[in-house]
Amino acid sequence: MLVQDQVLPAAVARHLEAQIASAQRLLDLVLRQGAAIRERDVEAVLARLADIQVEMAARESLERERTELIRRAAARLGVQPVEVGLPGLAGLAAPAEQERLLARSAELRGLLAEIAREHGINRALMRQELTFLDHLLRVSGEETQPGGRRLMDVEA
Repeated sequence: MLVQDQVLPAAVARHLEAQIASAQRLLDLVLRQGAAIRERDVEAVLARLADIQVEMAARESLERERTELIRRAAARLGVQPVEVGLPGLAGLAAPAEQERLLARSAELRGLLAEIAREHGINRALMRQELTFLDHLLRVSGEETQPGGRRLMDVEA
């Protein structure tokens, strides 16, 4: 049986809180970007894209922190990093903290799933708008962009 550890579970709890806060910001940005796409507000779409890129850069730092926590947990549990899961890590914590870690992890997974869903919707909306614009350009005789590329050849 593993001896309870207070330091590592506390670090994981802080990390989960930071991940949740970042995911909430990202979800807000993705939702606002979707609204801008629906309103055909190009400036707002681009502004949200810039905001999303800033948040994604911040998430890279969180990912490095997550990797370090996994490495520490693996050493503590005596397993390889790829074998570390939250249930095993939570086993190092007191029972009340275990429940809290698992609940916060579930909340984070839900937020990330919602972000992925909304991002997929935004991509579909952008593709639809570009298809419509491409059609209008073809109808007007302007089939290509400068450089000879069709509008739909540009990645959404």
